[in-house]
Amino acid sequence: MIMSDAYAYVEQLGKNARSAATKLMRTTGQQRNQALRVMAQSIRQSRDELIRENAKDIQEAESEGLARPLIERLRLNEKRIEAMASGIESIAGQTDPVGQTIEGYNRPDGLRIEKRRVPIGVILFFYESRPNVTSDAAALCLKSGNAIILRGGKEAIHSNRAISRIISRSVEQAGLPPHAVQIIENTDRALVPLILKLDRYIDLAIPRGGESLIKTVVSEATMPVLKHFTGNCHIYIDRHLEGIEQQVIKVCVNAKTSYPGGAVCNAVEHILIHRDTVDQILLPLCQALHERGVEVRGDKTVTQRFAQAKPATESDWDQEYLAFIVGIKIVDSVEQAIEHINQHGSHHTDAILSTSLTTIDAFVAGVDSASVMINASTRFADGGEYLLGAEIGISTDKLHARGPMGAADLTTYKWIVTGQGHIRE
Repeated sequence: MIMSDAYAYVEQLGKNARSAATKLMRTTGQQRNQALRVMAQSIRQSRDELIRENAKDIQEAESEGLARPLIERLRLNEKRIEAMASGIESIAGQTDPVGQTIEGYNRPDGLRIEKRRVPIGVILFFYESRPNVTSDAAALCLKSGNAIILRGGKEAIHSNRAISRIISRSVEQAGLPPHAVQIIENTDRALVPLILKLDRYIDLAIPRGGESLIKTVVSEATMPVLKHFTGNCHIYIDRHLEGIEQQVIKVCVNAKTSYPGGAVCNAVEHILIHRDTVDQILLPLCQALHERGVEVRGDKTVTQRFAQAKPATESDWDQEYLAFIVGIKIVDSVEQAIEHINQHGSHHTDAILSTSLTTIDAFVAGVDSASVMINASTRFADGGEYLLGAEIGISTDKLHARGPMGAADLTTYKWIVTGQGHIRE
């Protein structure tokens, strides 16, 4: 694409989105919910079309030698299409975040001051692989009154185009602005830095994908960026495990293996075990993971105790494997575990397995992560599991949203001040 044509193309997307966002601000929650219900039904009715277009992506991915776990993330079937539709309906059934009063109070002179939720405006969303993210992101933005520009990965372009067509038809049928949801159909990477300069039209960029994608967006964007960064998640196994020994192993195995290939950001990547419980837990845990096809990498104690373990390097502790690999390290205290997690983790999701309330409280207070799990798998760090209906991403930033982001996290606020002829003396 010629550069002048490329800029004209992305600028038109921005103009269309800004116009749609202005109109969406004046819609009611009932109107937006109706659009979502039409969208869900249209996705169900278009099942055959979606599976047919998705097959093109799968075929191309296989011919290009894409890793099997990534192909699995890409695949659509009847169950996943139904999950897409059900997720949209779940979002439609949630409380409307737009117009909510976050706080309100009266001054002594009767002046009323309120802080109310309002849409952010125009969201630019980058994502990779899973095509169901297209409908999730569109639904969350419509629910919260935002226009969205979608830029998925080239590996899912046929699926994403099909889903986008269905959504656009549904939005227009429901009487909402047709450009409320747009997709960048051209996969040329040269478009990315161009659209990231459109802060005149776009209010927020959200990248969800690999580290290289996120770094590109952060370095090129002239609008604010909310990052969905890496998921180097940890589980700390404490010394206090009275009565939950089998539960500990079950949780760790689930956190690593419940998704094919472990290729999700909320899979556990490293397990820290208190030295006092090594004799009790280490071998059964390593054997259970090994039986599920997980490669164990460990420190000296781990490799001495479990013959199949490979020595972990210093760089291992910083790795998000996105594979059936787990690092195991022995620590001397909860304080050492906290220090290790804060130093090497990605502030995504970390868990403690313990029966000691004192230790649990110390861990929760000390670990600087978006989600902290207590006696539960890291795999619960998910918008659907948090009853948000879906998520547009899991923010590892601290401003303005953190953790799984639902519709309410796609709002900002404005101050509404109501008087009765009040003047400032």
